[in-house]
Amino acid sequence: MTETIEYGDFRKVDLRVGTIIEVENFPEARNPTYKLKIDLGDLGIKKSSAQVTEEYSKEELVGKQVVCVVNFPKKQIGPLMSEVLTTGFDGEKGVVITTVDKKVKNGMRLY
Repeated sequence: MTETIEYGDFRKVDLRVGTIIEVENFPEARNPTYKLKIDLGDLGIKKSSAQVTEEYSKEELVGKQVVCVVNFPKKQIGPLMSEVLTTGFDGEKGVVITTVDKKVKNGMRLY
């Protein structure tokens, strides 16, 4: 178990929902990875990478709503400037992306 935090600490992490609108292979990455474009509503379309090739095909990901951290600094990953962190959990074959079970407006904040 990790350290106990206050609610204000949790609120510092800006978690938003967005819809994956484009998925491409990312052959320059060290591990099998996809490049994602995610529509985050009023926050715009953001780029991310995700090591989820073992769990998902590109076609499965398009249209899926995912949970992203939007207030981390941008991170250069090979030739890609990742603008958000797409969240997930370790699954049986690889990373399983964090999703919502009902459609919500892109850009909505998790609380």
